[in-house]
Amino acid sequence: MAAADEGKRRTRRADGELSRTRILDAATEIAAERGYEGTSIGAVSTKCGLPASSIYWHFKDKDDLIAAVIERSFENWLKVWQLPEDVMARDRLREVAVGTAKALLDSPDFLRLGLMLALERRPQEPRARAMFVQVRHQAFEALSTSIRDMGLGLSEAQVSQLATYAIAGADGLFIAKEIGGDAVDLIALFTLHGQALYETAMRMVEENDAR
Repeated sequence: MAAADEGKRRTRRADGELSRTRILDAATEIAAERGYEGTSIGAVSTKCGLPASSIYWHFKDKDDLIAAVIERSFENWLKVWQLPEDVMARDRLREVAVGTAKALLDSPDFLRLGLMLALERRPQEPRARAMFVQVRHQAFEALSTSIRDMGLGLSEAQVSQLATYAIAGADGLFIAKEIGGDAVDLIALFTLHGQALYETAMRMVEENDAR
């Protein structure tokens, strides 16, 4: 009897996870087409084929749903900065840059939705915007760690400056891709960005040595 009950619980959990994935997939597709304002629980319900009650079982409201979309997309983005320790310094930033470009091509929703929300000003901040700010901080910390692991002896101020510059550059390249479409080779641009970051880091090292 206990085994049967446990089997039912596992089935319900599996069904719940499948439903959640279907909802997130549908919300991601709609948000990519219509943005935050154009996304609604009704539209997501129609897209995923599940009743609105199922969506509200998983997510409190639309804002909670969009926050989950951003968080899931970011998880794919974050993986590219988890490099093996034996990656040489000159290759580390290039590998991170190329990996970021590929992650953005595969899962752009984190940055697309996040930037739209970040640039808006509302009397009450949506949870989705707060989620974007939170995961962006995680991105900054992860990139800072990767820069420290280069072992160049940069100061914390220099690590922070380089990580901030790297993320700002990534924003710009992503926007260029959104505007230019297929005419923009995102991987080539991020490869160039990674090289520029490494050269900037080397200049910082030279400045430290000259002091």
